[in-house]
Amino acid sequence: MSIPPSQQSAVPAGPGRPAPQAHPGTPAGPPQPQGQLQPHGQPQAPGQPQAQGQPQAPQQGQAPQSEQGRAQGGQQRRPGDFAPSSAAISPADLERTGSIIRTISSVFQSRVVGQENLRMTLVAALAAGGHVLLESVPGLAKTTAASALASSITGSFARIQCTPDLMPNDIIGTQIFNYGSGTFTTQLGPVHANVVLLDEINRSSAKTQSAMLEAMQERQTSIGGEVYSLPEPFMVLATQNPIEEEGTYVLPEAQMDRFLMKEILTYPRPGEEHEILDRSTSGSLTGPREAVANVSLEDVRFLQQAVDAVYVDPAVKRYIIDLVFTTRGSGPRPVPNLTQSVRVGASPRGSLALMRVGQAHALLNGRDYVTPDDVRAMRYGVLRHRLVLTFDALASGIKPEQIIDAVFHAVPMP
Repeated sequence: MSIPPSQQSAVPAGPGRPAPQAHPGTPAGPPQPQGQLQPHGQPQAPGQPQAQGQPQAPQQGQAPQSEQGRAQGGQQRRPGDFAPSSAAISPADLERTGSIIRTISSVFQSRVVGQENLRMTLVAALAAGGHVLLESVPGLAKTTAASALASSITGSFARIQCTPDLMPNDIIGTQIFNYGSGTFTTQLGPVHANVVLLDEINRSSAKTQSAMLEAMQERQTSIGGEVYSLPEPFMVLATQNPIEEEGTYVLPEAQMDRFLMKEILTYPRPGEEHEILDRSTSGSLTGPREAVANVSLEDVRFLQQAVDAVYVDPAVKRYIIDLVFTTRGSGPRPVPNLTQSVRVGASPRGSLALMRVGQAHALLNGRDYVTPDDVRAMRYGVLRHRLVLTFDALASGIKPEQIIDAVFHAVPMP
């Protein structure tokens, strides 16, 4: 299906090939040179101005403006049009969920400076009952953020430092022979906790990484032929360092797809780094080991049940389906040259993740129904690790975020 030039989204097809005309929703700016691609999402040095011609993407966790990315023609529905005929969640329950979210956020902010996108990602993933993959260079508070989230709830927390010699039994547990009784006893591993931090997951071998697949997907482990259920709630926070290549193993696509979201951390702004130094001199940088206010496991289960109850209009579901099908090279308005940049699009698990994260984002904003802006707000975290780029796209420096922006610009909002 061909697209009129005025409605095509810009996806570079490779070096030396001119980029199609940008969608009307693309932010204004001087035209980019043909065949060149501006890097997306790279941090800039303090005080450095925004490069000309580089689009300013919306911040994660913030709903984009209503005009951005909307196709021409057709009257747009107002946010209230997506609400159910009767309240999906009672006002009292909404107030309780808001109190739970505020408590978790306050504990997180007492331990971590800035990183608002990370806070939104972790809280949304906890509410949605999913796992998170954190990626950044060393020293950007990945481990601190995971321990801060774990300290905000009363459940158990386990930290696993992944190394090349780490074995699957070191994670899930093993059987120990008792010479006195002549029987085997099962010793459960650290994965049997409410919040599990897998530090530097890409340093563990493929065999060890595969041991986490059953735990992350089925919420159970198999030891000696017996199945052991994991506690509820259960959440895995995995970290990896993108610049380390010595002694690392790339995560397989099957395991990457098990993560609900992937968050890429960037350097703090000058004011935030100044606050880090102030907290260090005052002795409050690490924060208290025990949180002042805790959220019980029953509160977390209630929060996840509230996400289940958030209403999703059929028009929003159709919008999610159109987005996912567009990543596969089809959809109502296919993106030109997309198949030259994307080898594998998002799976049906991506559709479920978009809807689930949209429900969590709506609840975080005090609503019991999902709007298209909720789907767009955290699109990078949901889709960036579900798109498999071609070699030409990787060689050209094309980022998954650019593909995601092109897809969301091409698909009209309901």
